[in-house]
Amino acid sequence: MAERLKRTALTADWVVGHVDGQHCLYRNGTVVVEGKKVLHVGHDFVGDVAETIDFGAALIGPGFIDLDALADLDTTVLSYDNHPPELKGRVWPESYMAAGPREMYTPEELAFQKRYAFTRLIRNGITTALPIASLFYRAWGETAEEFDAAAEAAADLGLRVYLGPAYRSGNLVVDVNRKIGFHYDETRGLTGVAEAEDFVARHENTQGGLIRTMLAPDRIETCTPELLRRSGAAARSLGVPIRLHCCQSRLEYDLVLQQHGKSPLELLRDTDFFAPSTILPHGLFLSGLNGITHAAPDLDILTASGAALAHCPLVMARGGKIMHSFVRFRDLGVPIGMGTDTHPADMIQNMALGVMTARIAEGDPTSVRAADFYDAATLGGAAALNRPDLGRLASGCAADLNVIRLDSPDIGQRIDPIQTILLNGSGRDVSDVMIAGRFVMRNGAITGVDDMVYHRKAQAQFDRMVAQYPDRTLFHPPVGEIFSTSYPTIRCTPIFMQSVEKAF
Repeated sequence: MAERLKRTALTADWVVGHVDGQHCLYRNGTVVVEGKKVLHVGHDFVGDVAETIDFGAALIGPGFIDLDALADLDTTVLSYDNHPPELKGRVWPESYMAAGPREMYTPEELAFQKRYAFTRLIRNGITTALPIASLFYRAWGETAEEFDAAAEAAADLGLRVYLGPAYRSGNLVVDVNRKIGFHYDETRGLTGVAEAEDFVARHENTQGGLIRTMLAPDRIETCTPELLRRSGAAARSLGVPIRLHCCQSRLEYDLVLQQHGKSPLELLRDTDFFAPSTILPHGLFLSGLNGITHAAPDLDILTASGAALAHCPLVMARGGKIMHSFVRFRDLGVPIGMGTDTHPADMIQNMALGVMTARIAEGDPTSVRAADFYDAATLGGAAALNRPDLGRLASGCAADLNVIRLDSPDIGQRIDPIQTILLNGSGRDVSDVMIAGRFVMRNGAITGVDDMVYHRKAQAQFDRMVAQYPDRTLFHPPVGEIFSTSYPTIRCTPIFMQSVEKAF
């Protein structure tokens, strides 16, 4: 006779349940977890439980799904006040490419930074993550070995992930006249596809289902048509999601049009790229949107493809870009999930900014509601992954949930809990996280993780990487010229005199 699984009841002032295909709110609700699954959500559970945990003034809801989750030390922070990219090391100079690009982190550092980033995801209530990292400081693409280490870290921490090393067949370069062009090595790119397929074969659905896999070609402007074609075919054959950064900048759109005579979405259509679970961050630049005047049936292609958008409002707004528009895509039936794509991995902050930018795009405060973005961070991500067992709390679904405190003095006056967290909450209000029936964070603490030790180690690695920027920046200026300070910095000299200097 099979041993009965442990049952735990979780109660709070508010619980997000799921009834008749949509979220609902239970006042003074209960979630009963049995093993790795949700057994009951609502009121009046009839049956025995081994333990009851009352969270009081809190919201228990489904864990967030991050379709574009930073698994890196965030280099985008270096671009906050430092432009243009071709003069700030974010486009490789031809001299660096000719000398042979190199890795700027050791294998041990790459393994640590993924483990560190995974802890930040958990800390912010994210229970399912599709990692993303920058290739700017890599020799070319990511390696299977570092993703073996990532799988180990995710399993150890208890995070549900979809993993796959990023690969590409080209890279942007800038010449001495500041003209941006391309360097291609298609053989290297196709080798990356083969290595990613092998990774899928070794890791798909391991660690009790916590570790799943995906294909991750880097960005559409760094992919040749053949690489896109083979990637799409591989995703369909293997039955795994495929994610490609697409329609995220005007530069990308123009470069694809210049090289291939077609829009990014036309290129994906014509290379038979789309698979049953295709995810496209960020969906900002399509024909007729955000100043694109090129005539192409981009919206028709997108809606027919079934591809989902990964909307990352925070990282895009930092660069002055917003989606035009969430409302348009929603009304067309395009699946929309959420991504963070930067530090902090604060899904609550991204939802809040998403509401604001969507209303600005439409010029109408009634165009979206808080629920639209809570849906995107949960149900939208689940739909993108074809995982009806995720993104909702209902009987039989995965016991992936987060607890968001509503009793902080900074939360302000409480109204509806979803509106309250988007108005005044942040990821710091997440106190507890459960994944597959296991608490991976309790009372703000992740088992076996000292946040300050991790933070100091991450900062030291980041500083060493920044010190290498002159090597891969056009004209090789010193770090102090690449990255300015907000104001002149006053420092003490060895003879106790102060001087004003502009240095990083």
